[in-house]
Amino acid sequence: MIYSSGQDFRAAEQKRVLLFGMSGLGKTYLANMLRDAGQAGAGGWFHYSVDYRIGTRYMNEFIADNFKREAMKVPLLRELLMSDSVYIASNITFNNLAPLSTYLGKPGDPARGGIAFEEYQRRQAEHAQAEISAMLDVPRFVERAENIYGYQNFICDTSGSICEVVNADDPADPVMRALADNQLLVWIKGSDAHKAELARRFDRAPKPMYYRPDFLKTLWAEYCAAEGQSATEVDPDAFLRFGYARLLDHRQPRYAAMARWGITVTAEEVAQVKNPANFDDMIATAIDRTKTTA
Repeated sequence: MIYSSGQDFRAAEQKRVLLFGMSGLGKTYLANMLRDAGQAGAGGWFHYSVDYRIGTRYMNEFIADNFKREAMKVPLLRELLMSDSVYIASNITFNNLAPLSTYLGKPGDPARGGIAFEEYQRRQAEHAQAEISAMLDVPRFVERAENIYGYQNFICDTSGSICEVVNADDPADPVMRALADNQLLVWIKGSDAHKAELARRFDRAPKPMYYRPDFLKTLWAEYCAAEGQSATEVDPDAFLRFGYARLLDHRQPRYAAMARWGITVTAEEVAQVKNPANFDDMIATAIDRTKTTA
């Protein structure tokens, strides 16, 4: 860890923290709170969103081209596009990643908004590479945040799928090494009650997710066999609901492996954080707790 104790973290002129864990447990809440609490300079926090970086830097062309393909199906828009009379682009923000999710899509029946499974796999592979690239950018953005904007503190808000594109059991994993050498890795761990609530939320509004290729193939084969459906008959939302609960269980040990590179806080602890001072207290306490049990 880059901080030897809770006091070391409190006294650090530069605080650098990376948050990871399932979506919905508080990563973006904490990052937004820290960013909004102060200006550049002493005490201010630069917010680096991995999902935002993926969508605006590494998948921006894929997303825009997908919009254009759809627009070309409409005669009026086709004519305007062909004459360079209109411009189509995504408008991703930290709190609205819909263009990225829409591009990832859902496999299954085209009449219900699905895409071919092979196309879904291709987009998943694009996302994996984009996520790796966005995380390898973190050390450079730490320098940019200070040298250009004057921010001394840096908070990295990762994608929920970070654990799928690293091998935390490998001490030489290039992404884990790049992150742990520059950031304090913090796992926001949810309880069984949180897992149940996340599943309920997802059931109400299924959204595209990233899966490891082998895990995705297994899920897809099991679902098609259980439902007795071909790839083009699958209800896309029903498949995502089927996979989500399994995904939560699948990711838990992968997050736990990542946590050995840093510290763990609970979602209950995160819920009590209302300001930067609370955040410092939570992180310092967790560092000392980790040192005590190590």
